Amino acid sequence: MNVVNKYRDGIVDRLFKGLSGLVASKPITVVSGEGKLTAPKTVTVNGDNYTGANVILATGSYSRSLPGLEIGGRVITSDQALGLDFVPNKVLVLGGGVIGVEFASIWKSFGAEVTIIEGLPHLVPNEDESLSKGLERAFRKRGIDFKLGVRFAGVEQHENGVVVSLEDGTKLEGELLLVAVGRGPNTAGLGYEDQGVAMDRGYVLTNERLQTNIPGVYAAGDIVPGLQLAHRGFQQGIFIAEEIAGLNPVAIDETGIPKVTYCEPEVASVGLSEAKARETYGADNVSVYEYNLAGNGKSQILGTAGFIKLVRRNNGPVIGVHMIGSRVGEQIGEGQLIVNWEAYPEDVATLVHAHPTMNEAIGEAHLALAGKPLHAHA
Repeated sequence: MNVVNKYRDGIVDRLFKGLSGLVASKPITVVSGEGKLTAPKTVTVNGDNYTGANVILATGSYSRSLPGLEIGGRVITSDQALGLDFVPNKVLVLGGGVIGVEFASIWKSFGAEVTIIEGLPHLVPNEDESLSKGLERAFRKRGIDFKLGVRFAGVEQHENGVVVSLEDGTKLEGELLLVAVGRGPNTAGLGYEDQGVAMDRGYVLTNERLQTNIPGVYAAGDIVPGLQLAHRGFQQGIFIAEEIAGLNPVAIDETGIPKVTYCEPEVASVGLSEAKARETYGADNVSVYEYNLAGNGKSQILGTAGFIKLVRRNNGPVIGVHMIGSRVGEQIGEGQLIVNWEAYPEDVATLVHAHPTMNEAIGEAHLALAGKPLHAHA
């Protein structure tokens, strides 16, 4: 693990230095320290006050736990997991969402025995159900165990490990318990509520222009309700800068933001799930198509299994692209363009996709949905 951690830290360090260099090359003042909003447009850091015409709140998030579940010892969050210098022999993961399945996947790759505990009926429950089921099949083949639809009751720590109790009476043993039940907004004690910023369960409320209820005060990133993704916060920062500059940028459509879960196989999606699409437009007004990657030459070369699922409005555009398979996160960029530009399957079917690439699978899927299947069953 020391070699892995050194490699990771080296990449992070290079990226940080590059970003720091960009900031230093601009007329930007960087103040290091703990800050607090002490007036609607004033931030106090280390006893010094900084006042601006506009303030952007972007204080990120922290690893959540469950009520009564204390973090410490052999009960850890992703923050501590990233600092481990060893691979646990047997690990229990509480939470089958993005964080949980990513850590379960990497630990299994390193040789650990892994069991995931998820209270909802499926892994990655915020994804299209087809992707959830596909990931469950893949994890079974890899030997990753999971308990679905059963709730956590408690944990006992001892010298050599932990014993987790579930509400159905099941007891599970492991060397560590990773608590991966999501992330919460990092807003407590920062003066937001004291200055009248509208909040809801710790999140900062904004309108579609990312403005809070206080004029000139904006918020971005994980403290704003919605997807907690780095690229969402990145885009929100650009949006706010352009808004303050008077450029009148187009509001960000959350539905059009791509999501990627970095496990093996990867899960990637953008747009509406099949269930959400049928709820929104009516069950009879939506069509779906699943293209199996077994029909893709490059996927066979790489030994990759999975599928691409398309969701469209009947006689209308594609409104959802969902994928599972190795490296499909590298393909979701085209899916994002298709959904955000409201492309019809017939539009995408005319585009030439390079051969042999995994990207061909997107073209093949749209050919099939447009009624022109080649390497797929209609």
